Amino acid sequence: MAELTGKVVLITGAARGIGAGLAQALAKRGCRLVLLDVDGAPLQELAASLGECAVGIVADVTDLGSVQAAVDQGVERFGGIDIVVANAGIASYGSVLQVDPATFRRVIDINVNGVFHTVRAALPSVIERRGYVLVVSSLAAFAAAPGLAAYNASKAGVEHFGNALRLEVAHHGVDVGTAHMSWIDTPLVQDAKDDLGAFNDMLAALPGPLGRTTSLAKCIDAFVAGIAGRKRRIYVPRWVAVMHGLRVLLASKAGDQATLQKAPAMLEKMDAEVAALGRSTSARNTAVDNARS
Repeated sequence: MAELTGKVVLITGAARGIGAGLAQALAKRGCRLVLLDVDGAPLQELAASLGECAVGIVADVTDLGSVQAAVDQGVERFGGIDIVVANAGIASYGSVLQVDPATFRRVIDINVNGVFHTVRAALPSVIERRGYVLVVSSLAAFAAAPGLAAYNASKAGVEHFGNALRLEVAHHGVDVGTAHMSWIDTPLVQDAKDDLGAFNDMLAALPGPLGRTTSLAKCIDAFVAGIAGRKRRIYVPRWVAVMHGLRVLLASKAGDQATLQKAPAMLEKMDAEVAALGRSTSARNTAVDNARS
């Protein structure tokens, strides 16, 4: 993957999970890294571990000014940005009737507006360098799950944002990809498993590979290969590509049947668990938001 050597890569949501793993992998391939996250302590620890090839910048993707300042700092440090990975994202728990409205809005703000702000701020430099943008979507963009409506909506939204962006910037020599993952062993999935018995019940009830969790290492390998190849789509695991092809069936009445049988009991249990927790997202997200306020 010599084509990655020397490239400057901007990654949001870089402090943990996919963002941190990708930063470590790309550093080994000779990339220079502009790492953004709202959670400063783990971000700076990661950047320090990577040495001179990385800079960690605390930034809130819901604030365009904050992201623009971070991008400007990255451009000043490394001369420009070749690759953008819009990765920052969170999830909420609970049915539409019971989820905390403020948490629902927060998911949309980070997962959708955060992608827009990231791309908007970095795009002039990416165009100048005829670079690549990767928008991190999900299998959830075309296979909805009850109790995760905000996450489903946000990931469908950013997939189409990526599709529109691709049409806008192709004549500049910029390529745009979207990443679609099933369950990956990241803090987002780990927190949901720890918080909600209903989430674990849902995974256990899903047919075939749909309920399996893929290792972070396999996800990172797929991302690195996709970025190096400037891929239009990255699927993790590869069978997610089949689900993408079946998206019309998945959204049909026939496709809903298996989920409809289990949804009432699962949602009742999830809403009860969310009420007992006193929050509609992970404690990790709540702690970060409290620290910022």
